[in-house]
Amino acid sequence: MNGTAHAAIGAATGFAVANTLQTTPTTTLILVSLGTISGLVPDLDIDGKLRGRITLSHTVTRTIAQIIGTMMILYSLYEGTLEEKLRGIGIGALMIIISSLIKQKHMLTITGAGVLLGGVSLQEMWMILFGVYIIIASIVSHRSYTHSIIGTAFFAYIALKLEFSLSIDGVFLTCTIAYISHLIADMKILPFNKRGIKLFLPISSKEI
Repeated sequence: MNGTAHAAIGAATGFAVANTLQTTPTTTLILVSLGTISGLVPDLDIDGKLRGRITLSHTVTRTIAQIIGTMMILYSLYEGTLEEKLRGIGIGALMIIISSLIKQKHMLTITGAGVLLGGVSLQEMWMILFGVYIIIASIVSHRSYTHSIIGTAFFAYIALKLEFSLSIDGVFLTCTIAYISHLIADMKILPFNKRGIKLFLPISSKEI
């Protein structure tokens, strides 16, 4: 399944959760956006090499890195002391600049390091963990650990920390369900998938 389909399913997940919780229009927009992103997150394991079935292009990968940098700048404007704000803005700006200069195969690792440093600067555990996730995703093979139960559990924990940070009900459910929807859509049991996912890594490397 391609990236557009994964994003659409993730967005639908966010809308469904928002509708169930009867959230405000602003919260609904946030949940739909988080669902869209979470539906694509498992494919961050594509680091520029043609490994397996690529669903994110170079342009999309670069855009994601620049969006993360921009979001870090905006987030830094409203959180922390002046020194923490300046550090967060600086790191976000550096991510935007570097992402436009480096090769794709290096982008994810550097983006992850930037997110991790931003999380340390802002003292946001979800951001630190997401940085770690991105770094790991950049060095593992496609449809391996990010498409496994371990990857799902790790991301779900990130989502839980994000919900605590934002104090918005539905964030954990939206992010976790959207992530799981990606794995289900990539399973070999579906007739349009020639390859499956290694759900039970590291216990088993069999694709399902």
